[in-house]
Amino acid sequence: MRRSTSTLLALVNLACPGFALAQSMPDMPGMNMPQTSQPAVPTPMAAAMPMQMTGAFGPYAMAREASGTAWQPDSTPDGGLHFMLGQWMLMSHGYADAIYDNQGGSRGAAKTFSASMGMLMAQRPLGVDGTLGLRAMVSLDPLMGANGYPLLFATGETADGRTPLVDRQHPHDLFMELSGSYSLKLSPGSSVFFYAGLPGEPALGPPAFMHRASGIDIPEAPITHHWLDSTHITYGVLTAGYVHDAFKIEGSVFRGREPNQERYDVEAPQLDSFSARLSYNPGPNWSMQASWGSLTSPEQLAPRVNENRVTASAAYNLLFGRGNTWASTFAWGRKMDSPGHDLDGFLIESELVLHDLNTVFARAERVDEDELFDLDTASPLNGRIFTVNKLSIGYIRDIQVAPHLKLGAGGLVSRYAYPAALDRTYGSPTSFMLFLRVKLS
Repeated sequence: MRRSTSTLLALVNLACPGFALAQSMPDMPGMNMPQTSQPAVPTPMAAAMPMQMTGAFGPYAMAREASGTAWQPDSTPDGGLHFMLGQWMLMSHGYADAIYDNQGGSRGAAKTFSASMGMLMAQRPLGVDGTLGLRAMVSLDPLMGANGYPLLFATGETADGRTPLVDRQHPHDLFMELSGSYSLKLSPGSSVFFYAGLPGEPALGPPAFMHRASGIDIPEAPITHHWLDSTHITYGVLTAGYVHDAFKIEGSVFRGREPNQERYDVEAPQLDSFSARLSYNPGPNWSMQASWGSLTSPEQLAPRVNENRVTASAAYNLLFGRGNTWASTFAWGRKMDSPGHDLDGFLIESELVLHDLNTVFARAERVDEDELFDLDTASPLNGRIFTVNKLSIGYIRDIQVAPHLKLGAGGLVSRYAYPAALDRTYGSPTSFMLFLRVKLS
């Protein structure tokens, strides 16, 4: 727990560089502020008077933007802290969880670790109708160790470059995103934009799970991660897109290979894969997307296997009363390996926040797995497809320990349903996590 506590404090420092940058707040395009006769005072935006801030990729509310270039509902609460530095608008966001994880059953294991994320975004006007955006996101996940943490029925990537991770979730890289963008406003409702990242996130799938309002507070990764949003850390991404009112169409070229086991490095870019995504926000509470991608050799341990992936998702967000939010996501993804199988993954997750301090969440998943016995090539079950169902529910209680900092405690429990052929291998596990977290608010 000593390492976990140090990790929590370190991430708060990483996530809050904007605290030292607060300056006076001049008028900027896209920000409508009431006039006042009072002198300008260095003030964080979170404490300033109401304003409308436009996104980095188009003439719409900034709240619409999620991970990479993905969209979420316009009504999604902005959990970050905003500051001004000259013409630069800065936003800082982050959290850190100290977790005790016990997965149970014959294949389960227990571990205490910390998962974390810190992000700093900056944007400013550039040219007559242009916007320049920069984004840096880091994680201290590598401190949990190369083989990540126990998570039954999770598969994908490797800890040592030789053996696959099975029933474990890999740690994220230290650098989760280092990206820049430029958008040009064409009319009051339309724009074109360009995005580049090393690493970055291509136009494929819904927002990454640690950015979705419905999933950001759930301390475990979804087992559908590699069906939906595993490309959120990609070493080499170029994206171009067009926005027209509630629609966005975009395409990416990117490196198809997922990050290797070296979690502290920046890998060489290689633009060998491509994707396209159509997004639609029909109203302030809804966001939908459909996307397709062709990935070249995504798995390090199966270099001759390519993958086509198709996804579709719908996200809903409702604000009601003061400090109350209900956010939900439904997502489907299909992996089509060549050579290999066609595998489906489904996810429904929902989070209810009451009075900003009580969070109830649930996530249900159904996934077709063919990698559960990759560690035992002699098993008669090796290579077979098994459909696994998982349900997780949990609760978090927060207290406000500082003006923009929350401390929370919570837990979750998970149960599974799967074919009888897996009974001898997995038993009948009940998994649970207990955790503490700090979060910018």
